[in-house]
Amino acid sequence: MGETVDNTNYQVFCGIDVGKTSHYAVALNRDGERLVGLEVYQDEAELRRLFTDLSRHGKVLVVVDQPRNIGALPVAVARDCGVEGAYLPGLRMRRIADLYPGNGKTDAKDAFIIADAARTLPDTLLPIGESSDLVEGLRLLSGFDADLAVDENRLINRLRSVLLSVHPALERAIGAQMHRPIGPGLLAKFGGPVGFAAASRRQLDSCAEGLAPRLWKKIVDSIVASLAEQTVSVPGATQADLVIKHLAGQLLDVRVARRDLAARFEHALTEHPAGPILTSLPGVGVRTGVTMLVEITDIGRFRDAGALAVYAGVAPRTHRSGTSIKGEHRQHSGNARLKRAMYLSAFAALKDPVSRAYYDRKRAEGKNHRSALICLARRRSSVLYAMLTNETHYRVAPQRAQDMVAA
Repeated sequence: MGETVDNTNYQVFCGIDVGKTSHYAVALNRDGERLVGLEVYQDEAELRRLFTDLSRHGKVLVVVDQPRNIGALPVAVARDCGVEGAYLPGLRMRRIADLYPGNGKTDAKDAFIIADAARTLPDTLLPIGESSDLVEGLRLLSGFDADLAVDENRLINRLRSVLLSVHPALERAIGAQMHRPIGPGLLAKFGGPVGFAAASRRQLDSCAEGLAPRLWKKIVDSIVASLAEQTVSVPGATQADLVIKHLAGQLLDVRVARRDLAARFEHALTEHPAGPILTSLPGVGVRTGVTMLVEITDIGRFRDAGALAVYAGVAPRTHRSGTSIKGEHRQHSGNARLKRAMYLSAFAALKDPVSRAYYDRKRAEGKNHRSALICLARRRSSVLYAMLTNETHYRVAPQRAQDMVAA
């Protein structure tokens, strides 16, 4: 990370170990003397009282171990009271905790460690910048969209599993269509093998034509043919039809919700200054653009492109032992959501001539697909840093394209 917290202007360091219903706060002065050590409920009035009382001792720095979710209210109240905030990432805190005596973990001890780290180790702290309603709203919607994506895959797998258990031939015929509207659309209408067998060809054609104007006849032909392949009825087939109808209906609802979210994302990206910049980079779509926006938040947090690459987990790590070098490997650290967005966008960018040429050059150097993609993602993080810092859209000058390929 680039920007750290300068603690020289503060007289009080308040560490808060946040919790669901209550927090534990410890406040130290510059000499390390304890000013406060108490439990504070997740309540605006109590938090406001705490920060007001501490302000009588001088300028206060409030440090939390989680700035969002259960830690969002203390941060918001502190900001409203004119008190500045920072946060100590969990991994850093656990490493610092090893320096303190005792093996026990308590809220009071953790709050003291946070406060003492704020007082003595300011480089371990990260600033909490102003978060706009737009970005925080997108963060919530992006998380909801990720949950819906998991639900979508679960429903598809469950549908295919139920179909396979009662009619394998029908599963082969319609299973490949689950990612298209016609798959769950037909299942929601007719259910499983019992429902399809009871429907007339005219009913099947009428429903399918509206769901897949170009492929409907071929798909219906395969469904009818599959029904003829199995004459026996597997026990539970009638009940399976009911389950299949409900699962397919849920899948359709999930997809409607995801389409609505995609439209919201697209609109929000046009409203945020960084949105059009992000989506101008080849390979960055609406969803990856939103993920990059909410996870990077402010490019000023990073001192250089290398810091952004480390935060995103796309800086390759070389495994070296003595004189043996085993090549570059993916980092297991970094922001997991931003890392995934960087890799997905790098893979999608292989259709871009400049990105493809850079990737091909790395493959020609002997790197495998994954290592070459790591290099491309790292290179793109530098381009992204320059774009956001200079507030310019992606463009490739002829000389720049040659330099990127040759790098």
